[in-house]
Amino acid sequence: MNALATPDNRLDRAPTVLLPYQQRWCADMSPVKVMEKSRRIGLSWGEAADSALLSASQSGMDTWYIGYNKDMAQEFIRDCADWAKHYSLAAGEIEETEEVFINGDDEKAILAFVIRFASGFRITALSSRPSNLRGKQGRVIIDEAAFHEQLAELLKAAMALLMWGGQVHIISTHDGVDNAFNELVTDARSKKKPYSLHRVTFNDALADGLYARICLRRGIDWTAEGELEWAKEIRNFYGDDADEELDCVPKNSGGAWLSRALIESRMSADTPVLRWACKEGFELLPDHIRTAECRDWLEEHLAPLLAKLPSTANSYHGEDFGRTGDLTVHVPLIQQQNLSMKVPFVLELRNVPFRQQEQVCFYLLDRLPRFMGGAFDARGNGQFMAEVAMQRYSALRIAQVMLSEAWYRENMPPVKAALEDGTLIDLPLDADILADLRLVQIIRGIPRIPDARTTGQDKSKRHGDAAVALALAYFASRELGGYFTADDIQTVGHSRAGYNLNDYFGSQR
Repeated sequence: MNALATPDNRLDRAPTVLLPYQQRWCADMSPVKVMEKSRRIGLSWGEAADSALLSASQSGMDTWYIGYNKDMAQEFIRDCADWAKHYSLAAGEIEETEEVFINGDDEKAILAFVIRFASGFRITALSSRPSNLRGKQGRVIIDEAAFHEQLAELLKAAMALLMWGGQVHIISTHDGVDNAFNELVTDARSKKKPYSLHRVTFNDALADGLYARICLRRGIDWTAEGELEWAKEIRNFYGDDADEELDCVPKNSGGAWLSRALIESRMSADTPVLRWACKEGFELLPDHIRTAECRDWLEEHLAPLLAKLPSTANSYHGEDFGRTGDLTVHVPLIQQQNLSMKVPFVLELRNVPFRQQEQVCFYLLDRLPRFMGGAFDARGNGQFMAEVAMQRYSALRIAQVMLSEAWYRENMPPVKAALEDGTLIDLPLDADILADLRLVQIIRGIPRIPDARTTGQDKSKRHGDAAVALALAYFASRELGGYFTADDIQTVGHSRAGYNLNDYFGSQR
């Protein structure tokens, strides 16, 4: 939704009370949900709207709000009281009391603010983090989680409430790349933790009508020019901190993202790297000569490796494309019985003409066992190879990926998680592959390849090509192949749906 164009944001008609991103947050019923957000976008206010309804309901539960200072606790409890009045809910006055928490043999009294509802449930806002939540039930809201000391211990205590149907809501702006909150976000994004993850930047909030709502609240007219000027003022106010405070990009970024020890622990000396580099002028040779030389190389070097692959295993593929400056790298993945993904070999092409790159690609994919899907770098010259692969194997099995910050943000963390837990194994024990993976850095809070180049063992330049191809292959293994079962995809034959797969996908011979 474009904040500068929609009739709702011009205030032509009465808007909904909650903005779309607040609605999406409240509508998410996941037991644990995490929000990385810009400052001052009203997320806690929306949380108060939902919590007031929850605790006022006869089938609801207690709500425990934990901010890191007294002002946050007071603001949240006032918002809940305002919502209770708006809903015409039966609720008592705000109480200022002491909650006693027992930690070992010591009792600790913590200032708290409470609203009690006729339902018998209550909302309690604590002025500081309790040492534990033992004996408590209900919803726990940890606000500005990045700024809580010992967040990991707090989360451990909060998660215990899930056993009896509780909920845990974790909300925060970022406070550094090494902060426990950022680690939690990364784990959620990589699916290491089964948490629902939301992300709302300042621009996202503007697109959902934040400034228009501020205009409504202040009784002033909304204009596109006014919104642009207001947004500029906000960004100028935060200055160098705008990336972190407004754009959900944690600070202190930089340095290698994958440790050498982690990478080498997933490498195998038995995994080969095939490298074919064409001499200058090869592209000038007649088509039939180039085709024949490529076929001879494939039959001599690639065919024996393909013949060793288990015929009953599912396979996936990733390709990072390069023509003259950078390499083309193909990374196949073979799914093991325990569902881990094994790299059987890596194929690198340098200075190979487009037609021969197509020849190599089709030779490889036609012979991968039970090929389920592949992801191709579709930026620049790579768009050609991605498109012809899609045409040959279908859009169901080929993803044409426009590599972007958003793609790296969502799809690099699962690669690291797979390396850490041993579900991505047998990378080649190779210095160039290691250097490519070590090139991945945190840039603006996102693990990705920087502009810098490295020099390979052949004295030619590399640009993290193997790391990108590996990420694309792992993406394919997670996202593709779900339309057909492995048994549907045969070397020659018909699908269970009743039509010839070779006619649809192209021959696998």
